[in-house]
Amino acid sequence: MSRSAEQVATAARAGQTMQGAGTRARLVHAAAEVIQEGGWGSASVGAIAKRAGVAAGTLYRHFPSKAELFLEVFRAVSERELAAMRTAQVAATGMAARFEAVVGTYAGRALRNRRLAWALVYEPLDAAVDLERLAYRRTYCKGMAALIREGIEAGTIPPQDADLAAAAVVGVIAETLVGPLSPVATDSTSEDAIVRAIVTFCRRVVGLPAGS
Repeated sequence: MSRSAEQVATAARAGQTMQGAGTRARLVHAAAEVIQEGGWGSASVGAIAKRAGVAAGTLYRHFPSKAELFLEVFRAVSERELAAMRTAQVAATGMAARFEAVVGTYAGRALRNRRLAWALVYEPLDAAVDLERLAYRRTYCKGMAALIREGIEAGTIPPQDADLAAAAVVGVIAETLVGPLSPVATDSTSEDAIVRAIVTFCRRVVGLPAGS
């Protein structure tokens, strides 16, 4: 049976939409790879387009500006990291293990991909990205506060202001990682040792007994 002109046109539009989505995703992935290698400053339109295998003008057909692409990269990578922490928390058994899983996953993944983590969390950039950073930090704090409240209700964590404690935990992680993640870092401390230290500090912040 032959297809009508309308069916052919609909199929063509669907194909173009899928192709466009594929190109957009490829640009985001390429930008993340370039940023991972040299930070935001290395992510020129030309470098991203070359990595994605498209013409430079193609980028602007999918993103109004390079800043919009950067936002998309930040959101995609941040969501990936949040998903990894949620997965680690669900897989752990017991309050202390769940707490350590979240903190350890955050720190460990950052240390295994230092240049990208530095760009995402610390490297100066457009104000719009800074707003996204704050939004994701609030999301992380909210999840940590919920976990701390569970611990308080279960009697595993001493009574305290869960929101303040969560902010303190996030602050410990962020501040402790500044040195190790810096592109000019010279500290030779092993990744495992850094993660263990961060987990230990964070346990103390919320009052989890050592070795529980």
